[in-house]
Amino acid sequence: MKKTEKISASAVDLAAIILAAGGVGVLPTDTIYGIVGSALRKKTVERIYRLRRRDTKKPMIVLISSLADLRLFGIALNKKERVLAQRMWPGKVSIVMPCPSKKFAYLHRGMKTLAFRMPEPSWLRTLLKRTGPLVAPSANLAGDPPAKTITAAKRYFAANVEFYANAGRRISRPSTIIKIENGTLSVLRKGAVIV
Repeated sequence: MKKTEKISASAVDLAAIILAAGGVGVLPTDTIYGIVGSALRKKTVERIYRLRRRDTKKPMIVLISSLADLRLFGIALNKKERVLAQRMWPGKVSIVMPCPSKKFAYLHRGMKTLAFRMPEPSWLRTLLKRTGPLVAPSANLAGDPPAKTITAAKRYFAANVEFYANAGRRISRPSTIIKIENGTLSVLRKGAVIV
């Protein structure tokens, strides 16, 4: 793991406390800086939409710590889907899965699907175990370039988030997005990983 991919243990602890309480912050993901908050708190998700000025019809990617987290969203993988997911994860691949529940309409925005990613860095999966799943769109305003540094992220969000976790300059392509449907795989967006 590159040194710049990790944040300090004290920063992880602080982030975990804030995020578990429904707060919002900016931290490095396995790809680029993301503005993150609890995927299980509607108010937090809506706040991130407002902060990013994001199109409210576009769902956000959800970071998870393990396959077990999918059950929180009413998603049960069949054997073939589980094998495909285990082949892709952890890694820079986001997988779109059916999530038709009205309970999660604030996440799927009427699309009835959600994209999930289990990130590679162990510190990030440890954080996710403490906070639960997090929405993690790139740290920028809609239509602007993603922040490659915390300084750039602060220009976007200033004091409107509870924390910034600095891990140096982040340069990566966004995650590859794939869809698993009826056990077959299709690529929706080419990104950091060739599938």
